Amino acid sequence: MTSLPHLGSSTRQIHTAGCIIIGDEVLGGKTVDTNSAYLAKYCFQLGIGLKRIEVIADDEDEIIETVRRMSKNYDFVVTSGGIGPTHDDITYQSIAKAFNLPLKLHEAAFQKMKKLSKPHRSQPNFTWDEPSPALTAKLRMVELPYDETRPDEEQVIFVKDDLWVPVACVNGNVHILPGIPRLFEALLEGIRPLITPRVVDPEKGNYRILISTPLAESAVAGYLTELSKKVADRNVKVGSYPRFGKSRNVVTLVGTDREYMDGLVGEVETGVQGKRVMVEGEDDTDDEENSKKDPDA
Repeated sequence: MTSLPHLGSSTRQIHTAGCIIIGDEVLGGKTVDTNSAYLAKYCFQLGIGLKRIEVIADDEDEIIETVRRMSKNYDFVVTSGGIGPTHDDITYQSIAKAFNLPLKLHEAAFQKMKKLSKPHRSQPNFTWDEPSPALTAKLRMVELPYDETRPDEEQVIFVKDDLWVPVACVNGNVHILPGIPRLFEALLEGIRPLITPRVVDPEKGNYRILISTPLAESAVAGYLTELSKKVADRNVKVGSYPRFGKSRNVVTLVGTDREYMDGLVGEVETGVQGKRVMVEGEDDTDDEENSKKDPDA
């Protein structure tokens, strides 16, 4: 297993996060984005507040504006997509421009690519030793935004010995990841040991309680408004979510103080005439008498 670096200057605590999904294929409906959902769960587990998810085009100006704004506003920023070998994969070059950095062929990344990646079966005559359009295309994936004033290990992070794709980190908090879900997830999990020590209380993480109620949202709105006021100073958020086509809706409590939140369960169950469930929908029945009605009717 690759030994992960200690991020010297990137030691500020992480309270908030932002996610940028980059790709015309997502906006055009060709690809369904699952990476933002994975990141949301990741942040929830660690107790990081994911504040914004934006889906943007493969457009240099949009990438530059979005990544600058996100980097300024949030402690931990993750981008997904646009780092492949083709002409429309412009994430590296756009983020480099955003922070006035050059693109640099990263030799260690290149060597790992040569060692671990195999030419596609459609390229039987490909060689790493002679210039070719295919080689030029591959090099685009290891030409990274690079700041000569920062240590290399803070900017290019390899998470596994058998994975050549690095996490490029720019401006101390922008982490550039591929859009392929299995790679995105592997790299995100790979940097968890670097992120966790910078979270205020990573062992607590966020805690969610689900209360299933047969009442319409409008029927519990008044009670939930008062409950929200009561628990605000304990950083507990109260939510209400309709389940269309089902006879039971869901009330949630989200926070980090588990003991306090568990102590609220009985009160909330009474207030919404419901019961706690571990998984949404676990108390659904075959006889959904309200299945054809608006759940808030």
